[in-house]
Amino acid sequence: MNVEARIKPFSLLGNSLKRFLNHAEATSDKENNFFTILNEKIDNAIHYNGWFTKENILFSLKQWSLALEEKKLENWISNYSIDEEKNLTVAIIMAGNIPLVGFHDFLCVLLSGNKVLIKQSSNDNQLLPVITQYITELESHFKERIAFSKDRLDNFDAVIATGSNNTARYFEYYFSKKPHIIRKNRNSVAILTGNETKEELQPLGEDIFRYYGLGCRNVSKLYVPKEQKLDYFFEAIYDWHPIIDSNKYANNYDYNKAVYLMSEYKILDNGFLVLKKDESFSSPIASVFYEEYEDLEQLKLKLKKEEENIQCIVSNGLENHHIPFGKTQQPQLADYADNVDTMKFLTHL
Repeated sequence: MNVEARIKPFSLLGNSLKRFLNHAEATSDKENNFFTILNEKIDNAIHYNGWFTKENILFSLKQWSLALEEKKLENWISNYSIDEEKNLTVAIIMAGNIPLVGFHDFLCVLLSGNKVLIKQSSNDNQLLPVITQYITELESHFKERIAFSKDRLDNFDAVIATGSNNTARYFEYYFSKKPHIIRKNRNSVAILTGNETKEELQPLGEDIFRYYGLGCRNVSKLYVPKEQKLDYFFEAIYDWHPIIDSNKYANNYDYNKAVYLMSEYKILDNGFLVLKKDESFSSPIASVFYEEYEDLEQLKLKLKKEEENIQCIVSNGLENHHIPFGKTQQPQLADYADNVDTMKFLTHL
């Protein structure tokens, strides 16, 4: 099975997801069955994980429907020298912080010609199995190349594992004798200059609040000019104020705000987001840390030294590699987590 044949079912999946999201009529009994089961699993996912709202699940599915276009897949894969299929099995230990967070690794393993052994997080175990079932119906050859495991992982040749800094230390020890990619905690930051208009800054709310800020691509830290008043920031993100209607989010907002006030930290607050001056990167849910800077070039050098802790840098076009406001949760196929080229790793096994 060559790489073109491996791409085809994923591009068909992308087309089906577009029809599903647009409430279009299914084009086959197979697709109709997929739509029915997917709807059921979306409801299940919401039940099992309170952070997985229908809006956020559909947002994730939309991003994949756009990414899985045949031309995009072909252009991405053309950058690699991919052999015919291998008999290597790559284990993927998936996180569960946002819907389908492990799908990119799954896609990479199969397109690289390897077999995949999946260990799902209990927080996100409803959506991938139904998508996998549909993929194998579109291309039966994948049936023998995809496996799920609920127990200890055995009989694999390489591993991709995502977890916290603590679990990463365990992964590095446990998988030290296997080729591996081990991902740790990372956070994303935004640089404000104070010159942004409300219209330019508004999309930053998407980077902060999408998935309730639980993703590594969510902005959890702001860098602002010294003495810059942040009223314009609060005004720009105000359209996101209905997020406080979520009980889980509101509980975190109330708790973290109370902790900060009891500890006598100086905070800024707009009723649904707390800003706290802090040098750390990882802010709790419903809060964002901020830090002041005096020299933009010095800040860029500082962030360069911290690149192992940073997933994305967001700005209004300050650097070519910076992500525009509002785009962090719309990664392209070649936007690899932790800036580690997963496809290169897999093709060199």
